[in-house]
Amino acid sequence: MRIVAGEKGGRRISAPRGAVTRPTGDRVREALFSILGDIDGAEVLDAFAGSGALGLEALSRGAATATFCDTSTTALRALRSNIEALDYGERATVLRRDARRQMAADAAAGRRYNLILLDPPYRMLPALQRHFALHIPQLLAPAGLAVVESPGAAPAPELALPVQTSRRYGESRITVFAGE
Repeated sequence: MRIVAGEKGGRRISAPRGAVTRPTGDRVREALFSILGDIDGAEVLDAFAGSGALGLEALSRGAATATFCDTSTTALRALRSNIEALDYGERATVLRRDARRQMAADAAAGRRYNLILLDPPYRMLPALQRHFALHIPQLLAPAGLAVVESPGAAPAPELALPVQTSRRYGESRITVFAGE
């Protein structure tokens, strides 16, 4: 895996071994960030971060900060290694915390993000939809975007936000929701 574009474009990043983490591939990340356009200065939440590929790509493309949440020790080890290798220590915050709890805490504290990246384990998506619908609208800054990666063959997930676009890329579907 590598960072696709931006200041660290072409740099390799590591992914944890095993079936616990399913990193978003280079092709899907390239398509996603093409859809998103300019993210300079964005505050990013990479929930269910795994290797951090999505949030690291955002930092490389000009995001101001990225907050990464995951509970897997193996994933967090790879993520911290990637942050160090890319020299993003000052712009990245890594939390060993369940993303649902972090989103609830951030919403309660009034925290806002310009870009929320959600790539949970696909098996968890049905149970997460209600949680996402409750917290994501509160977490998005005005004109912010939320991205949900889901199985390609499944219909787009539903949130209480307008869908900007939903596209299938092989085994993955990327759905972008627009904040209000």
